[in-house]
Amino acid sequence: MIKFLDLQKINAQYQDEFQRKLKSVLDKGWFIMGNEVEVFEKSFAAYCGRKYCIGVGNGLDAMVLIFKANIALGVLSKGDEIIVPANTYIASILAILQADLVPVLVEPDEATFNLDPTLIKEKITSKTKGILAVHLYGQLADMQAINMIAAKHNLVIVEDAAQSHGAVNQNALQNTYPTTQAYSFYPGKNLGALGDAGAVVTNDEQLAKTIYSLRNYGSEKKYHNELIGVNSRLDEIQAAFLNVKLPYLDTENERRKVIAKRYLSEIKNDKIKLPFWDFSSNHVFHLFVIRTANRNELQRYLEQNGIETLIHYPVASHKQKALSQWNHLSFPITERIHNEVLSLPMNPILTNEEVDAVIHTLNQY
Repeated sequence: MIKFLDLQKINAQYQDEFQRKLKSVLDKGWFIMGNEVEVFEKSFAAYCGRKYCIGVGNGLDAMVLIFKANIALGVLSKGDEIIVPANTYIASILAILQADLVPVLVEPDEATFNLDPTLIKEKITSKTKGILAVHLYGQLADMQAINMIAAKHNLVIVEDAAQSHGAVNQNALQNTYPTTQAYSFYPGKNLGALGDAGAVVTNDEQLAKTIYSLRNYGSEKKYHNELIGVNSRLDEIQAAFLNVKLPYLDTENERRKVIAKRYLSEIKNDKIKLPFWDFSSNHVFHLFVIRTANRNELQRYLEQNGIETLIHYPVASHKQKALSQWNHLSFPITERIHNEVLSLPMNPILTNEEVDAVIHTLNQY
């Protein structure tokens, strides 16, 4: 069986380094907000080309804390509208709701699966104060166009970068408008911890300072609480593991791209629609997502031939029971995508022979 994702095998290659790091943390006896967290925050900020990285408990908390910090700073107010793609994992929408803001769902560009900038404009009202851009499956949203819209309407931009570690927009215009990124280091991500972990990355000193406080009970000095904060600190042991894996991230992303290029050039089946990629550095293929009208049949066929696949995601957010107030809404593009997508095996430890087998099996379908 070609597994969709073999985390045991992925992490086995780092086992010796993990053991040394774990022993180091145990020997120091400092388990919260220690040296490993500090090292990772500095290293990941530098990797992302940003001034500040704040390690937090998970990717959802990273987004929530960005929004709450903007509220604490008076940039946003409770009840403000935040534009978010309808085609996203529910965490993006939950983050807005948990910060007492109002999500406004917008259909994606069907080619890239990401926010369609032309449709953002139609949703902007006097209540719109921000955009949450999601870099779905590892491909950056069109930040140049989104930044221009945000600048025109004076909107806050937050980037859900949970799936796009290492993706780069080589167009310098990307950085002409201030944005803040929320990262997840869930074990299956391109940069995955061995448990939950997340981070906020930003150039905004005041925002960073506020999030540092919010993640730690709203406290900068022990037992002195300036804000109503939470307990969402990057775990020292998870930071240690991330410090081991970060130097390998670019190499692993390059392997993902090699596999993606093979899939794109060698899968030839009219029943299968391949994803769009312009072959730039803006995609790191956290997932390789195809589309087909007969998804369940194709998934069964692949399973019978020893290939494991997953569906990201089978139910659109606005159709979830938890968001019942939106169940009556219609987003045809999003719903069509959710009914057709299928994720193929995609990870840096796939062998050439396994890639051969996936391609051959799909071409025989």
